[in-house]
Amino acid sequence: MALLTSELKRLTGTWSNTWLRVGIICGSGLGDSLSKTFNCSSITNRENAKNDFGYPSSDLYHGCIDGVDIVLLARHGAGHVFSPTGVNYRANIEALRLADCTHILASTACGSLTESIGRGQLVVPDSFIDRTISRKGTFYDGTSIKYNGVCHMPMEPAFDPRTSEILLQAAKKLGYNIRKGGTVITIEGPRFSSKAESNALRLWGGHLVNMTICPEVILAKEAGLLYAAIAMATDYDCWKECEDNVHAADVLVVFKQNVHKIINVLLEAVKLIGCGNWEQDIFKLKNLIESSNVTVKK
Repeated sequence: MALLTSELKRLTGTWSNTWLRVGIICGSGLGDSLSKTFNCSSITNRENAKNDFGYPSSDLYHGCIDGVDIVLLARHGAGHVFSPTGVNYRANIEALRLADCTHILASTACGSLTESIGRGQLVVPDSFIDRTISRKGTFYDGTSIKYNGVCHMPMEPAFDPRTSEILLQAAKKLGYNIRKGGTVITIEGPRFSSKAESNALRLWGGHLVNMTICPEVILAKEAGLLYAAIAMATDYDCWKECEDNVHAADVLVVFKQNVHKIINVLLEAVKLIGCGNWEQDIFKLKNLIESSNVTVKK
């Protein structure tokens, strides 16, 4: 367990960033190629990564970047076989936790809900609105004895601020245009929004719309993992009158044209994570989880 391992290192006075491990959740257009790009050296088969919540979406690919261990997971599975609703988010996050990850960096393709975010724009979101209706959004439902009780997890900040800042620093170091902050509205999918829905999401204050941030970001926080996401705007959904309506094929075209930026930012971000001491961040989140569990221990 990542937190237990970290706690042991702290108590014995041997904390070192060699104990950091970054999980990378690869979104649409990224999942099938990143393991080769990152020169991953070993694989945990999906069947062997089964946990109390079922099978993760893909095999786990293990590698190392500048001395920092990484674990890659394809959110939609090899060949993009799982729809947004069909992704087993709980099994994915739990698999990364059991792989001793301390952080998660996630990539996601999004529609833009504002003029200020154009196609290909990179964004590091800082909040979300969850409009999903068919997903299991908590570990604390009695499925696993590892998550006992009732946990009322605060979701502000929704994304880990320090890890999010690392993504921003990485992009700026590479000279990329990246936006700090933004609200992602997660819809159930797999269909795209109607024009009326798209305009309603804009009225709610959404900057981006996607189908996968929730419940992923929620579960990562419950599991004690420092989670941040890098989003790429690929379209304008269907609200913008002078633009073509969103289409899956067009989304992938825009993503592939800019995918090198996502890969480079993730590589640089892992290096920057390895330069810091994350002990206090990990224990702060661990204590938050414990204090948010209202069930009286017997």
